Amino acid sequence: MDTHIGSVDGPSPAAVNGAVGCPASAPGCPIMSSHPVVSPGEASLGRHLARRLVQVGVSDVFAVPGDFNLTLLDHLVDEPGLRLVGCCNELNAGYAADGYARARGVGACAVTFTVGGLSVLNAIAGAYSENLPVICIAGGPNSNDYGTNRILHHTIGIPDFSQELRCFQTVTCHQAVVTNLDDAHEQIDTAIATALRESKPVYLSISCNLPGLPHPTFTRDPVPFFLAPRMSNKMGLEAAVEATVEFLNKAVKPVLVAGPKLRVAKAGKAFVDLVDASGYAYAIMPSAKGFVPETHPHFLGTYWGAVSTAFCAEIVESADAYLFAGPIFNDYSSVGYSFLLKKDKAIIVQPERVIVGNGPAFGCVMMKEYLSALAKRVQKNTTAYENYKRIFVPEGHPLKGEANEPLRVNVLFKHIQDMLTGDSAVLAETGDSWFNCQKLKLPEGCGYEFQMQYGSIGWSVGALLGYAQGASDKRVIACIGDGSFQVTAQDVSTMLRCEQNSIIFLINNGGYTIEVEIHDGPYNVIKNWNYTALVEAIHNGEGKCWTAKVSTHSFVHCASIREEGGELAELLLTHAFVLAQVKCEEELTAAIEMALGEKEDSLCFIEVIAHKDDTSKELLEWGSRVSAANSRPPNPQ
Repeated sequence: MDTHIGSVDGPSPAAVNGAVGCPASAPGCPIMSSHPVVSPGEASLGRHLARRLVQVGVSDVFAVPGDFNLTLLDHLVDEPGLRLVGCCNELNAGYAADGYARARGVGACAVTFTVGGLSVLNAIAGAYSENLPVICIAGGPNSNDYGTNRILHHTIGIPDFSQELRCFQTVTCHQAVVTNLDDAHEQIDTAIATALRESKPVYLSISCNLPGLPHPTFTRDPVPFFLAPRMSNKMGLEAAVEATVEFLNKAVKPVLVAGPKLRVAKAGKAFVDLVDASGYAYAIMPSAKGFVPETHPHFLGTYWGAVSTAFCAEIVESADAYLFAGPIFNDYSSVGYSFLLKKDKAIIVQPERVIVGNGPAFGCVMMKEYLSALAKRVQKNTTAYENYKRIFVPEGHPLKGEANEPLRVNVLFKHIQDMLTGDSAVLAETGDSWFNCQKLKLPEGCGYEFQMQYGSIGWSVGALLGYAQGASDKRVIACIGDGSFQVTAQDVSTMLRCEQNSIIFLINNGGYTIEVEIHDGPYNVIKNWNYTALVEAIHNGEGKCWTAKVSTHSFVHCASIREEGGELAELLLTHAFVLAQVKCEEELTAAIEMALGEKEDSLCFIEVIAHKDDTSKELLEWGSRVSAANSRPPNPQ
């Protein structure tokens, strides 16, 4: 399977030294330095932090400047191998760090005190829910102001500077407030190491008067420290494998299901090895899409209860044993708690714990080691896969439309499917894109990301910025609804500054469609924007740009002008940003050909006009079940 961008077995080799991706079997994971020893005058707190970020694989820090972090940003800018990416707001900076961590294994953002910290908080909460190591760096007050009765700006007007810290305590796994130099190096190292070890965000506040100051602990190149791999309790591992083998080998038609915590456990390859050894049919939970290959012959599709891939739920729920590796069972993934699963048939494997049926449970058992050991012991059983082959009927294709017929969403995704290669990645925004993108069949190596647990609309714009920055060898295709785009649209500007070549499909159906299917109301209708004109305004003539609002055959007309020569032809051939509005399949085809052909090095923005009621059948079913779960009456008192 692919172990590069988007892999759950470690970050991309694009990381500076690959340290974060050390195999779990290694005795330790050294964070090495490629920089020479520096003189005491250069050995400041700011440089120490900057070098540590580079050493763990961070090449880009997403930042918004503020007076409390300006001197720190100077040191990040000066660090070789580190690029400071200025974002339009802190929320998008956090989302970008989230996307970057998905691509590279770790991400970082830098904001100012409180006004910046509380703005980025929502994105950090999302990263926490998705188990992503994001280092959130906040510039803090002058160290002399702590413990005084002074009131500072960027606060709520009381001489208590802990509000920001208290807010971060519930959405990060570690918090450090650096107010002196004596233990600053230890606080920084501990915070970074904890983020990597726990695969969760951390909060690191640094007083604004400290970044430029030297200290003896910084006089040498940082001494390498080790991220000691977590090892299983050997007796517990053996007992868990023994109990599982007994459970599975007596089953008639067992199956495997991959869950989202495969990424945390770096167990994607171990899961596939188990599939190969056992012969079991396997499925993925929706938020595990992209973590294991979809090209394997025993792949069933997505198990998502009532909205599963055709014939997948029937095989999974009729099995007499199912092993879930790293699942998250919530109201969304269970379609309003409507799964037809039985606990006594399930083996639940979490990153450090295994539960077999109704018991026993085994702690301190690492998923990766457990799956690898299980692959050597389990008996081969292809019954579930053979049953799947007997009942499987190939899915149909969207009805062929008439010439210039208004574009249907299923036709759009048929074309997106044809765009995918191993050099692609897909980002799906919260909404109907969840369901339409879930049906895409990913080629080997194709990345896939979405934010299912937290489900914050607007996530995809910032995440696209960060993912594309971290996965420079991928052409990222983002499917974003108009309502979500309105939340975070500004950082299309940063994508342009970073010269990214992603393709954004803006699906304009006039509102919050996913909310409509859960509970409709006038609040789900939004003001329509002139999206292509908005992006042109963001471009503002800086760099090369061509914009168009096209109706039927407009692209054909532009092509003929190009062939004849002239000013428009020159623009078409040289611009750095492509915008188009498409209303029918002919226009969509022409726009995609342009994006994949002449404009393959450009950032492409394609607005797709869709009917407000044109939704996937899966969203209709899912929405009604989630609505029912939300509207349950209170239990009797």
